[in-house]
Amino acid sequence: MKSRVLAAAGIIAIAAASITGCSSAASSSDSHALTFMFRGNDAEKAAYTAAIKQFEKDNGATVKIIMTTADDYNTKLKAAITGKKVPDVFYVDPGSVQSYVKSGIIRDITKQVEAAPTYDDIWKYGIDSYRYDGKLVGKGAIYAVPKDVGPFSFGYNKTMFEKAGVPLPDKDKPYTWAEFLDVAKKLTQDTNGDGKPDQWGTGLNVTWNLQSFVWSNGGDWVNKDRTKVTVDTPEFTEALQYFADLSAKDGVTPSATEAASLDTYQRWMKGQIGFFPVGPWDVPTYEKLPFQWDLIPYPVGKTGKPATWVGTLGIAVSETAKNPDLATKLALYLSTDKTAQKSLVDAGVQIPNLKSAATTWASSSTLPPANKQEFLKIVEDYGRPLPANSTYSGEWYDEFWKNIQPVLDGKVTAADYVKKEQPAMQKLLDKANQDAKQG
Repeated sequence: MKSRVLAAAGIIAIAAASITGCSSAASSSDSHALTFMFRGNDAEKAAYTAAIKQFEKDNGATVKIIMTTADDYNTKLKAAITGKKVPDVFYVDPGSVQSYVKSGIIRDITKQVEAAPTYDDIWKYGIDSYRYDGKLVGKGAIYAVPKDVGPFSFGYNKTMFEKAGVPLPDKDKPYTWAEFLDVAKKLTQDTNGDGKPDQWGTGLNVTWNLQSFVWSNGGDWVNKDRTKVTVDTPEFTEALQYFADLSAKDGVTPSATEAASLDTYQRWMKGQIGFFPVGPWDVPTYEKLPFQWDLIPYPVGKTGKPATWVGTLGIAVSETAKNPDLATKLALYLSTDKTAQKSLVDAGVQIPNLKSAATTWASSSTLPPANKQEFLKIVEDYGRPLPANSTYSGEWYDEFWKNIQPVLDGKVTAADYVKKEQPAMQKLLDKANQDAKQG
């Protein structure tokens, strides 16, 4: 599940590493020679290669493409930085913005981005994810443009609903938690009569789905200025306990033992799960599902408002680029050029970065899901960054998940767990904030 989700947010898993040139490499003294480093699959490579050929033609430039696997990318980028051979243009994730800015690795490109004719048409979330004012990510100068935005939406098995005689959900009115549990219980059935469930209402991985329940209940991992871990609040605790009970108490999610024999993603693909998360990157694969499906908002807690997260990758410009204006032009081109974007969207790796193009895509594409508008609502309205994306280090956030299984198994209460975890997480967050001050 983890690798599938990371692909979604634009962090794409690759089969094999490769390094290839889009055109013959120019001499290092050629001010119109650029390097572009990214991680991507063959479809993305093909889309970028075609787009960059046009960029070269239009700008009299040569661009050397360096492509790696997702697993190798950070290691190879750090090696390039250490060796003082930083690519002119390269992928950066929001969680690295603070450290790269403070280390003088990436360039402030605010003026060029805000002067671009497409500026007002780029998703605000995509731009704001790469802002930094010296204290908080999300505010201040722009240090990258979005390669993509990846809304983590909520899908349902329409065929399962119809077979169970359960009314289809309303795409405009989210379930309350009580309503969601009631429907999930109706969908959890023993269809072959062996005394054991063989289909379940849900199959939600805690690492990637708890966020929506916490946020819609008014809770969060940290306070607004990101100085205090808040997992021990009543709103957070209630959401975690509700999520854990879906399996341990209510039995509408496969148990750890059942998931060990066949994980919930595989069960969803076989039509055994009623509700499951869906990202734009899943759409090409889900064309082959043996059932009909669509998107709805996540169920809502006390706030009455749905919530989920949006992943993203950015395209940054090196501070040491010999031709920073041309490098910035390439970054903007890859992020917003309509032809380049169409190639990436057609390859099924993302939704359009431009709002106007996304609206057209959502209304005109004939592929499922029918309710593609839900993807756009998440990016424009109720999607948020993952908690660790806005802090100097994500260790404090990773700490939360390390020992959570006993909660999901019903052996430890949510209240006891967060009481124990909060101090450990706070210590790591304090360290991250101190490291940020020291640069």
